[in-house]
Order: sequence, then C-alpha cells, then structure tokens
Amino acid sequence: MATNTNSNRKYYVTALALYFAYFILGIASSIMGQYKTDFAKAWGATTLANGTIDVSMVVSVIAAYGLGRLIAYPFAGPVSDKIGRRISGFIGIALYAVFFFGMISVHSMWWAYAIGIVNGIANSFLDTCVSPSVMEIFPKSASIANLFTKFAITVAQFILPFVIGLVASAQLSYKVIFIGCGILMIADAILVLILPFPQQDKTAVKTQSTTNKSGSKHRFTPASIASILIGFTSSATFMIWLNCNQELGASYGIKDPSTLQSFYAVGATVAVLLTAQFIHMGLKETTVLVLYPSISIVMLLLCYFISNPVILYIGSFVIGYAAAGGVLQLATSTTIGFFPDSKGLATSLVMIASSVANYVVLSAAAYLTKVTGASAPRMIILMNVVITLIGVGLALIVKYRGQSSSVSTASSVEN
Repeated sequence: MATNTNSNRKYYVTALALYFAYFILGIASSIMGQYKTDFAKAWGATTLANGTIDVSMVVSVIAAYGLGRLIAYPFAGPVSDKIGRRISGFIGIALYAVFFFGMISVHSMWWAYAIGIVNGIANSFLDTCVSPSVMEIFPKSASIANLFTKFAITVAQFILPFVIGLVASAQLSYKVIFIGCGILMIADAILVLILPFPQQDKTAVKTQSTTNKSGSKHRFTPASIASILIGFTSSATFMIWLNCNQELGASYGIKDPSTLQSFYAVGATVAVLLTAQFIHMGLKETTVLVLYPSISIVMLLLCYFISNPVILYIGSFVIGYAAAGGVLQLATSTTIGFFPDSKGLATSLVMIASSVANYVVLSAAAYLTKVTGASAPRMIILMNVVITLIGVGLALIVKYRGQSSSVSTASSVEN
C-alpha cells in the first residue's frame, strides 16, 4: 500500500467518486421513508379505519434492506479482498442504480421487497469497497478518511428534504428523484471502472491468516459479545426513528414531516465531527457507548409524553446526534479491540448485527403499524426506548467488564 502522500494524489478523484457513492447511499437509505404513502398507494394498500393509508408494507420493504445485507456480507468481503475494491464498488453502485429504477417500476409489494433486498446487497458491496479504499488512499489519516463516509451520508440526508420540497413545488412526481439518483449512480459506476485504485496491501491479511493458524484465539467474552450486540441496538435506535418519524410528525400536527430529517441529519453531522474531536481529546469510546444511548432514551421519552411539534424538531436533532452520529462506528472499533488479529471478523460481526436490526426492528414496526393503526407511531417510540435501554446495559457490560484498549475510530461505516 502506498504511503507517500504525493504519489496518492492521483487517487483523489477516485476518493471523491467513492464519497459521492456514499452520498447517494444516504438518499437510498432514507428516501423510502419519505414517500411511504405514495408507494403504499402504488402497491394497492388498503385504507385504515381512521382514513389513512396502511403503510406497513412499505416499512416491510425498508426492512428488507437488512435481509439483503445479511445475504451479501459473507460474499462482499472476499470479493473486495481477493478480486479487488474496484469490482466490489462497481457491483454495489450498479445495484443501487437497479434499486432506484426498479423501485419506481414495480406495482407489487413482493416485487418491491425483492428490490429492497437488492438495496441491502448493494450496501454490503459498497461498504467493503469504500472504507478500505479511502483508508488506502489516505493512509496517514485513515480514521478521518473513513469517518467522512458517514459525513457524506448525513449531508445527503440533510439535503434530501429540500430536494423533496423543490420537486413538490414544481409539481413533479417523486419518481424524478429516483430517476436522477439512478442516472448519477450509472455515471459513478463508469467512473469507478476507469479511475485508478491504490494497490491493496495483502501483507496484513497474510500475516493475520498465519497468526490465526498458529493458534491465536478470538476473545469471545461477555464484554466482546456485548460489544457486538451494540451493533444491533445502536442501529435499531436510529433506523426506527429515521424510517418512522413521518407518521409521528403528522400525528403531532407537523404539515411537512419531511423537514424532521434535516434536523436529524444536522445532529448526525455535528456528532461525527464533535465525537471524533472528543475522542482525540481523551474521551473513552466505552463512555460514549453508554452516554449517547442514554441521551437517546431521555429524548425518546420526551417525544412520547410531549405531543408537540417543537419537541419532535428538537428530538430529531438529538436522536441524529446521539444515535446516528458514530455510535455504530465506535461499537465496531471497540469490538476490534477484542479481536486485534481478526479485524475483518470483528467488523463483519458488528455489521451483521446491524443488518439483523434493520430487518427485525423495522419488521416489528410494520407489524405494530398494521395492528395498532393510528396509535402505532407512539407505540413504536416505546419499542425504541426498550431496545435502546438494552443497548445501555450492553455498553455498561463493555465498559466495566471489558479490558481497556486504545482503539481508533477507524471502522466500517453503516447506513
């Protein structure tokens, strides 16, 4: 792997193309939540007793993202490591184009579910390309380079509501956004095919393999298992909020609930920057893993008990900061501390837990929506409180039963 900064300048355009892919990934991961009613109508959803459209099938399709990630992660990593980052990235970006064009073309929930799985597969292949690639392009600032993948996602999620507003004011179909993103992904896929990539460093992988064969043991302890499971709880907290706050906002009287996402994205963006600085100043990762979910619990309870639009705007910012601003990444880096000679395994375990969360909790949210109707948004908040509380318990196990280790914030990113 190249270590000379000047020699790596030829890869900077490649890095921009990869960050741009993550920017569009940020849109793909949240846009379905902004148009649940439109998609539900297109797929023949029924009208509930209170006159609203049953959007449970759309939440189920969003949950399929997690299933796609679970299917692909065992294959995406080897493709990236053995065949190449370029191929893994191209597959991920091309599949995102399939997602954008496919989702607006189908007229059945089950076809949409299949496209949702494609979204998750695309996410997995892009994950295994982008994070290793940008860390190889910027070896002297690897952790910062990787952290900016999360930054690209949050910027996209901040901009999306404004794009939605522009499309609505121009009286255009929501499909315009999907078509535009699909075209941009096709262009980005072509760039990834022709732009140079840094040479992969195979030495570390070979050394790790040799070490493992010589008898190194993975440290599966209560603390390391708890650290892995935080991948589930931390992901659940922000996934539920990101995909289910629209109905809550509408029930609290917000005329344009999509604006909540901008507050959420600003909170996540601020958190990415501040958390990195706090850790650089000496704040322990395990402290963040306890503190941030605790803040999320307090905010979720306030949103449950105070039925006021203002509290949701505040809540969106706070949940964005405390749940989506790096907790998953810190859970990954903390887990790596328990598996120092198997970093790839550690990352995969946390991201698989994250993928399970995507599927399980959003499927549960879809069920609650179907069963409880108009009261579903507040019931989903309570479910989120319970899951996040479990996350705090897991973090306390990691903090007080795990061995202290100084680990970098460099880790694989989730959407």
